[in-house]
Amino acid sequence: MRRPTMTDVAREVGVTAKTVSRVLNDGPVAVETRERVLAAVRKLGYQPNLMARNMRVGARDAAIGLVIPEMGNPFFGTVAGGVESAVRARGLTLIVGSSDEAAGLEQSLIATFLARRVSALMVVPAASSDHRHLRSERVAGLPIVFLDRPSAGLRADCVVSANREGSRTGVAHLIVHGHRRIGFVGDVPASLYTRRERLQGYRDALDGAGLPYDRALVETGHDVEAAARATMRLLSLADPPTALFAGNNLASMGAVVALSRAGRKDVAVVGFDDLPLAEALDPPLTVVAQDPAAVGAAAAEMVLRRLDGDRSRARRTTVPTRLIARGSGELPPR
Repeated sequence: MRRPTMTDVAREVGVTAKTVSRVLNDGPVAVETRERVLAAVRKLGYQPNLMARNMRVGARDAAIGLVIPEMGNPFFGTVAGGVESAVRARGLTLIVGSSDEAAGLEQSLIATFLARRVSALMVVPAASSDHRHLRSERVAGLPIVFLDRPSAGLRADCVVSANREGSRTGVAHLIVHGHRRIGFVGDVPASLYTRRERLQGYRDALDGAGLPYDRALVETGHDVEAAARATMRLLSLADPPTALFAGNNLASMGAVVALSRAGRKDVAVVGFDDLPLAEALDPPLTVVAQDPAAVGAAAAEMVLRRLDGDRSRARRTTVPTRLIARGSGELPPR
């Protein structure tokens, strides 16, 4: 069944399509005619094409565009949920697209959102992206907020987690429990903001304890299987680590998978970012927990303030992390 059109509404009432348009846009129409048109709209279930209207008159759409790197990563799904919960109450709709960590696709999605004339733009940047192309939009007053990672080449609002501090806390926790050889499994590429910050926190903790930084103990893996292979490479070293610090949720899952396959329950693990079934693991997983819903909500509040007329300088908000000790990070070295 086709969707009813403005012409169908006009035919139902016996007026012109222009009259129906005036009613829907609060134009000058007789009260009786307005009531008949609105009754026909309800009867037929007509939905105005707001996107086409906005493009025609140059207005902003009542939607916010959000670009995330991966749909399948639960962290970004929770971030999006935090955004949507905050903007829904203001009558705004969240539209989400995935860049698949590709700068070109990210730019294409942004162009699509801008063509739609979204009210605001929110972006979790891909690793190699450049945002100088958004300077004119920023100057024109479009609210733009970056989440989880700051922008590149553009001064704009952003919300990030306490990556460096959280990693330092997690690695220091392993050191307190006696570990001196601690492996690091991080994301790729090495230039990724969160990877750099978390590796620096790892190095801060080592330095604070007077322990040397050993490049051989640093591995990478973007997905679960790659992180599992990275973990096995660390465990195969002539002088293997007695503990692991996993730099994100996928690295944590990969480390857990590798240790399970190897039948190893003697390696301590602390992961950055919590997992849904962390407490069900054996031993339960100790984590440095982010608050992705709070990251999304804080970014949404920034957008709403900008939409309400805040023209102050760009600002950065850092959302704290917290250590949750469950057992895996408290294993002693053997």
